[in-house]
Amino acid sequence: MRTVPALLAACLAFWLPPSVGKAQAAEMPVDVELVLAVDVSWSMDRAEQEIQRDGYIAALRSPEVQKAIADGIHGKVALTYVEWAGELSQAVVIPWTLVDGKEAAESFAYRLSNAEPDRLRRTSIAAAIDFVAPMFENNGFEGIRRVIDISGDGPNNQGRPVTQARDAAVARGIVINGLPLMTRGGYDAGWGSIEHLDRYYTDCVIGGPGAFMIPVNEWGQFPDAVRRKLVIELAGLWPEPPRREAMRPPAVPAAAGPQTNCRVGEEMWQRRQDR
Repeated sequence: MRTVPALLAACLAFWLPPSVGKAQAAEMPVDVELVLAVDVSWSMDRAEQEIQRDGYIAALRSPEVQKAIADGIHGKVALTYVEWAGELSQAVVIPWTLVDGKEAAESFAYRLSNAEPDRLRRTSIAAAIDFVAPMFENNGFEGIRRVIDISGDGPNNQGRPVTQARDAAVARGIVINGLPLMTRGGYDAGWGSIEHLDRYYTDCVIGGPGAFMIPVNEWGQFPDAVRRKLVIELAGLWPEPPRREAMRPPAVPAAAGPQTNCRVGEEMWQRRQDR
């Protein structure tokens, strides 16, 4: 025979919508929630975009990255892959996915290998950060760390100042790391390129505790740079000081204070418009 409280509970369950009175499912604990935010602007041709995509695929299939995932406190991470270009050009290629071992990492890499990269106009690192930062909320995961991994080959030239977007994301407890692609030789590479893009990323883009960037000076370095970067991000390791004789691109921590004109991309765009 049902008691009065049991009858009341049954009546409430019948009359109330399913979502009312039910506790939300707890978010799954993971070692890191990581967004791979990849530049697909017109400054990179199709072959370069494929090298970039293939670098992430190879990294996810590498034993080093898979071991970094397995060696974490929880032995699992949450990944999503986002492509971005101008202020209104962002796309989630692969949504938040649990990666908890070799099979899951291989599956993520396979899905990525079957997605065609787009080519879009302009470069808005700020809009990419603003698009990605809210994705950490209510995504089904609770990471010890939240990280955005930004790769790109030029400065912000559209949208709000990149430093504002960076600071807003860092204020939400997000770390932003960078992979500046300096494969076109600075100013001589054509419109939109700047000299010392690595300094720009250090001073204007990356931020948060332990933030760092790894510069890529030629496309041959890209696969190793991505692999090293993911190992650091997934394992939570601080990059060792680079040796001069090392052939690998160094991992450079964030600078203490800005030394670069963080509006250089916007100023270049304005001068172009004025002409």
